[in-house]
Parts: sequence; structure tokens; C-alpha cells
Amino acid sequence: MWLAIDTATEIGSVAVGTPERVVGARSMRGARQHAAQIVPLIQEVLENSGVQLAQISGLVVGDGPGSFTGLRISWAVAKGLAQERELPLVAVPSLLGAAHAAAGGQAGPIVACFDALRGQVFAAIYKFFPGRVETVVAPGLFEVRDLAQIAPPPDRPLLAVGDGAQRYTAEILDWIGRLPVGLDTVPPIAASLLTLSALETARRTLDASSEPIYGRPAEAQVKWEARHGRPLPHSSR
Repeated sequence: MWLAIDTATEIGSVAVGTPERVVGARSMRGARQHAAQIVPLIQEVLENSGVQLAQISGLVVGDGPGSFTGLRISWAVAKGLAQERELPLVAVPSLLGAAHAAAGGQAGPIVACFDALRGQVFAAIYKFFPGRVETVVAPGLFEVRDLAQIAPPPDRPLLAVGDGAQRYTAEILDWIGRLPVGLDTVPPIAASLLTLSALETARRTLDASSEPIYGRPAEAQVKWEARHGRPLPHSSR
């Protein structure tokens, strides 16, 4: 059994099972509550699934991009469990998990958009096929109108998911001709991360020095670097 955790967005989630069969999953709302709720949520999902923590043989964590604070929470928990119990730890892009959750068996293309503030979204576009995923547009920081230029037909998405898509509903509607759906209306992202972790092209193996893909530096870092006259590091990989 593997445990998957994602707190990249307002909707955090936990899942337990294997890539072939998710036996339990649940979401929670409220980014400000993630730090307090994530461990109790893990305990609840394990208990409701009849799984003991001692049965967990590996961990999957959402790789972002997304909330700096949110990602730090899930990564701290996942790294702590992996180190304490000497378990393998892999990361899968949170945007990919969101797109997979929304796809519902459709091939797509599906665009996942997380609100990045400042008029921008973290976004990626994917197509899904049996046993593989095609990345149409890799995860990045965009304005929605730029996405529309990057992915015209036939790569124009059939569906948009995420709080970023909902924030810019008018632009999404103009682009794909369909209203976006929220993360609270699709299965938990963590369940999709668990399923997708079977694909070598979707996961990366982590060690103690690994960091999430934040998408851009945290606001505090931006201000610090600006005051000290230092260039910002590249925030994505």
C-alpha cells in the first residue's frame, strides 16, 4: 500500500492504495487549515480504509506548482514519514493529478489551472491514453489569454479544471466554449497521483534534498531579493 498527499491548492487531499486500486481517498477545503488538518486526514483515510500506517510501503506527494506554503506542508509530512520509516518517496505534478481527476476517462486535452494571483495561473495541458500521458503544454506560469494562443485547435482543451480556471471563467469560456469545473467537484487529486505514480514519465524519485516545483519564488523571497539587489533563482525545473 502507498500513501499519496497533495496540498498544492485550496483543496488538499489524501489517498491510500496502489496505482491499480485506490482503496480510500478524501479531500479537505481551506488552505489555511492544511497544516492542522493534514495529519488527522491521513489518520482518517487510513482508518476508514482498514489500513495501518505500518502497511504503507511508499509515498507519493504532489509536486506543484502551487501554493508555496501548501506545498511545504505536504512535503514536510511526506519527507518525515519517508525518512522515519525508510520508505521510497516519489512526486507527481499536482496539475497532472488535477487534469487526470477531471478527465473521468476522457482522452482530453484537459487543461488544469491553479490560481497564481497577479493575473496569472499555473497551468498545463494533457492528453490521456491507456498506460501513458501526453503533455501538450508543460506546467508553467501563464496568463489565460496566452494559453489560448499556445493551444488552439486541435490542442484546444475539452475541459478546464481548477481554481485558476474558475477565477478567469470568461476567458476560459471564450477559449474552450465550456465553463470550468472546480477541484471540489472532481475526485481527490491525491487519488490520481497514486494512479499516475505507476508511469515513469509522470513521477520523479525524491531524496532528502529534493524540493517541490513552486512555479515561482515565494513573495517573501521576491521582496528580500529586491531589497538586496540579487537576481531571483530559477524557480521551476
